[in-house]
Amino acid sequence: MDVVIAIVVAFVALFVAITLIRAVRIVPQQRNFVVERLGRYQRTLRPGLNLLVPFIDSVRTKVDLREQVVSFPPQPVITSDNLVVSIDTVLYFKVVDPVRATYEIANFLQAIEQLTVTTLRNVIGSLDLEKALTSREEINRHLSGVLDETTGRWGVKVTRVEIKAIEPPPSIRDSMEKQMRAERERRATILTAEGQKQAQILSAEGDKQGAVLRADGDRQARILQAEGQAKAIRTVFDAIHAANPSQKVLAYQYLQALPQIANGTANKVWIVPAELTKALEGLGGALGGLAGMVGDEPKVAVDAAAVEREAAEAAQAAAAAAEEVQQSVQEAERQVSGDRPRGLPAPEPVAPSDLLDQTAAQERERA
Repeated sequence: MDVVIAIVVAFVALFVAITLIRAVRIVPQQRNFVVERLGRYQRTLRPGLNLLVPFIDSVRTKVDLREQVVSFPPQPVITSDNLVVSIDTVLYFKVVDPVRATYEIANFLQAIEQLTVTTLRNVIGSLDLEKALTSREEINRHLSGVLDETTGRWGVKVTRVEIKAIEPPPSIRDSMEKQMRAERERRATILTAEGQKQAQILSAEGDKQGAVLRADGDRQARILQAEGQAKAIRTVFDAIHAANPSQKVLAYQYLQALPQIANGTANKVWIVPAELTKALEGLGGALGGLAGMVGDEPKVAVDAAAVEREAAEAAQAAAAAAEEVQQSVQEAERQVSGDRPRGLPAPEPVAPSDLLDQTAAQERERA
């Protein structure tokens, strides 16, 4: 009897414990429990301590209200230029209505995946490969709008859709790499050519500026040299006019310059015809008073008319002497070339010193 009573008490205690366990529900934060009573929706349990009617109320689903991330496997999609690309997508969503997410659709996650694939094929099918690779933001916005509109009646909010990867076929990838490599080589070639162009331009400008500066320096140097020569000539000319030398001094200076003319490096033999002495007779008169030139002083007062007469006479004498010298030279050339008869010997060359001695002797005889 006691054993039976103990068994009954134990059974009652177990029943009470099971009843309490089924009657009390603790819901975590950001979770909702959907409760059914005899197979019909009764209420939604909020986070915290909740009580149920044992054996009558039951929890149908436990819904997580946090935002969730789902990565879908790669899906083959055909572009408008008939290329098959593989696209990976990532979906961000959260449940905003646990009741509709439980009763409006059997599996909302699978429905979202199929809807994403279908929408993605529609969007990518209207784009070519180049446009699809560069229009990810546009594709994401289009997918997010379509999914949010469709999943709204399921109690699900799609917050964001991202295209994780777009993989074209291997052959297309190789072609794209070759195209990108060629484009980069083209840009590098263009940059190199532009650099060489700029370098040549700068070098040409530098050469131009250098040539201009060198020409300017040469011009300034020539101007300074010309100015120096002009100043030297002016100084000599002023000194000569200020000293007022006599004609005798000028004749003596001319005779001193004759040996220098004869001693040139290119003059091996200097032939002076005998008739040249006649041309120098006009200059011999100036040698008569060489002994008394020590006391010869320049005249302070200068008669302009006398200077002009002397200049005219000197010019006439020089012209006559030049004409006689020319005739003598022509006669000497004819003698050298053999125009004269062979019986007549050619005149012997006369040195300038002998010519001066002859002229001095003639002057002494006249004196």
